Amino acid sequence: MRKTLLSIFLLFISLTVSAQELNCVVTVNSDQVGQTNQQIFKTLERSLNDLVNKNKWTNRVYRENERVNARMFITVTQYESDRFEATIQIQSSRPVFNTSYESPVFNYKDDAFNFQYQEFQPLVYNPNSFDSNLVAVISYYVYLVLGLDADTFSLEGGDDFYRRAQNIVTQAQSSSYSGWSQETGQRTRFELVDNLLSNSFREYRIAMYNYHRKGLDILADNNSTGKQIVAGSLRLFETLVQRRPNAFLIQTFFDAKSEEIQNIFSDGPTVDIVKLKETLNKVAPFYSNTWNEIKY
Repeated sequence: MRKTLLSIFLLFISLTVSAQELNCVVTVNSDQVGQTNQQIFKTLERSLNDLVNKNKWTNRVYRENERVNARMFITVTQYESDRFEATIQIQSSRPVFNTSYESPVFNYKDDAFNFQYQEFQPLVYNPNSFDSNLVAVISYYVYLVLGLDADTFSLEGGDDFYRRAQNIVTQAQSSSYSGWSQETGQRTRFELVDNLLSNSFREYRIAMYNYHRKGLDILADNNSTGKQIVAGSLRLFETLVQRRPNAFLIQTFFDAKSEEIQNIFSDGPTVDIVKLKETLNKVAPFYSNTWNEIKY
């Protein structure tokens, strides 16, 4: 009896200490293709959930409560034989200390998602080769999500994850699939991870850390100071805008954060809202209607 209890306890400890990195829900929607037989899409959905959540993506140790919450929405727009045309939207969040709130970190839609897949085909990530565009795109965004999450907890903590994503890009560039190459005027997977690793966009990485770890995480204990730090982190984008106007990363940040920013500054202790709005309209004018909703 004691041996049985000890075995159960050790198993529980093992699962707690060495949990996989992600807690991700992958959804495959096939409404647009009008396919009566939905089995292949259900099988694909199950296989992708297994790939994302059961694969060990790094050598780091994650506890169960440290797994990164994310969602992937795949919308199939065309399907014939084993060929799929689709879009994929990726969303991730991270907990805010001393609250039950999950702060959105990444919210991005990739329209260049074409792949081949046969039902029950094994989906295996091989870091040394490009074997499947389906697996490559999913793996790329897994590492991006992990990297962005790490950046919110430690300054430039996502470097290792971004390099792994960049390695996928390098391997995929020899394929004929879209979205991997450096194309002028096109916001591609290449550009996204290249920007994240570039010193030219360091303000973005600093803002991610300051906004979340130094700002959001103290809001529950010191609302006024937390707001001041969040506002200060947003001003970092002014320098980036001057150097790189219309930067891809700035768009991705505010796509995830616009509603949250509005909510933060529309309640409780006030900051200099006039100056804050000037900053926001300068760095993210595409959300001017949202900034106008900030009440003070």
